[in-house]
Amino acid sequence: MTDSPNGGSGSRLATISIAELEICHSRPIAPTRRIALGNRNLPCDPPPGAGGVLLAGILAHTAPAIEPELREDLVRVMDTLARGRRVVQPTVRHRFQTDRVGLTVSRQQLVSDGRSLAFDFDDDNARPVQLALGAVYAAGTLPEPARTPVFDAFRNALVWSRPVDASFISMVMGGVAISAGIGDLRAWNDPVGWALEVLEIEGDQAPSKRIVQRRFRSLLRAAHPDHGAIDDGAAARIAELSEARRILLAGL
Repeated sequence: MTDSPNGGSGSRLATISIAELEICHSRPIAPTRRIALGNRNLPCDPPPGAGGVLLAGILAHTAPAIEPELREDLVRVMDTLARGRRVVQPTVRHRFQTDRVGLTVSRQQLVSDGRSLAFDFDDDNARPVQLALGAVYAAGTLPEPARTPVFDAFRNALVWSRPVDASFISMVMGGVAISAGIGDLRAWNDPVGWALEVLEIEGDQAPSKRIVQRRFRSLLRAAHPDHGAIDDGAAARIAELSEARRILLAGL
């Protein structure tokens, strides 16, 4: 396990977990090799979401230490699950099962300190291929709209040769720099609620297209430097308003 969410030693910052996966596995020295999934919190809306980032991070973290003779089999499992098909067991020298009795639990997390995201990998008691398989099988359980971008990220993760840090997270998110402030976390875990807050729309009923557009135009004028807003931060505010409008209009 890393000493801190940022991968370095020293005191741990106060963090919250925004995505989590428990991978259950047999002990590395056990004669029978088994894999199962434990507790999962893998938000993936909008795709790939925090859950997809975590799964891709696990694969990037473990891939360099996976035995070469197992990598080809792992890729075959990825391709099978990406197409929504069942994997014949056992494969990659492990059997995937639902029973978790007698298995060791390794907990993997994507965490935030309110300013940035970091991975917290628990890899002290598992073989790299076990954690990689757990991430791949977990991705296979995601809904179809999220599954495709996550498996696309897996293919990049397999050949990622740099530290699994903020640059990796940006790559998975399509090159977008993630600050992981509270707004970012709400956008991942509750995109509609976040969008309503951004556009300052209250009420329990879904807003109409007219209301969304009216609030967007009003707040856009207030945010634009031509109308007296401060230049610093205007671009980010305008992008935030635009994304909120997109989310709400997509649901109408």
